[in-house]
Amino acid sequence: MNEIPEVDIVVPVRNEEHDLAPSVTRLVGYLRDDFPFTARVTIADNGSTDNTWLAARSLEKAFPEVRAVHLDLAGRGRALHQVWSSSDAELLAYMDVDLSTDLNALLPLVAPLLSGHSDIAIGTRLAHGSRVIRGPKREIISRCYNLLLRVALRVRFSDAQCGFKAIRASQARQLLPLVADSGWFFDTELLVLAERAGLRIHEVPVDWTDDTDSRVDIVDTALRDLHGMARVGLGLARGTIKVPPLALRESVYAKSAALTAPGPTASHSLGGRR
Repeated sequence: MNEIPEVDIVVPVRNEEHDLAPSVTRLVGYLRDDFPFTARVTIADNGSTDNTWLAARSLEKAFPEVRAVHLDLAGRGRALHQVWSSSDAELLAYMDVDLSTDLNALLPLVAPLLSGHSDIAIGTRLAHGSRVIRGPKREIISRCYNLLLRVALRVRFSDAQCGFKAIRASQARQLLPLVADSGWFFDTELLVLAERAGLRIHEVPVDWTDDTDSRVDIVDTALRDLHGMARVGLGLARGTIKVPPLALRESVYAKSAALTAPGPTASHSLGGRR
């Protein structure tokens, strides 16, 4: 793909040699047949020790919409941070390789961002209209985690952990240098900082089916998330984490752009998105 895509969809992977090709093939098929915006799929292999990287390179050769990026060190947050920081797309997104979230939610996820209505969009499994299939253990842990976030950090978004999110690149460039976590807490930290910066977070109810073959260590991940929550909470309370008022800055920029935009008598026309 030579043209700059409107949406860059990152799929972070580590030791996913068996699931990668079927999932990316399915995603590319959806983008070609049902997605009205130009899109790139970036496979971000972070620290795989199996044949995941070989599979990623094969997919890159097979599909012009796909590119593969390799990181020596593991960490979903590290992978997203690196790829998003260097992306040339207008909108940055990511989804889990198991495609637990129904792909029909992708357009409702990105449309409010591309239209300028919102700054960040997240899939939520905890809102009215969501359809979720998962075991009681994961359900309880997820609800307790998000409840603790609302109590401890006073967040208003409902589901921090769903692996289905998007952000406008202009906002990501401001927030990414502030995000310290390189693992699973990365997107929770990003959302907390975004909300503190006054950005608009759009929630999309999703159909979500639990991956029974998931190799995520729930206990270890939960402990790391609690540590991250405490770190961010203390940093915000003590002022060591300083979040700029991005909503105000964006508003000023939009107003300035409107004042300097060419009027209806200009010799060129403003085309719409395809």
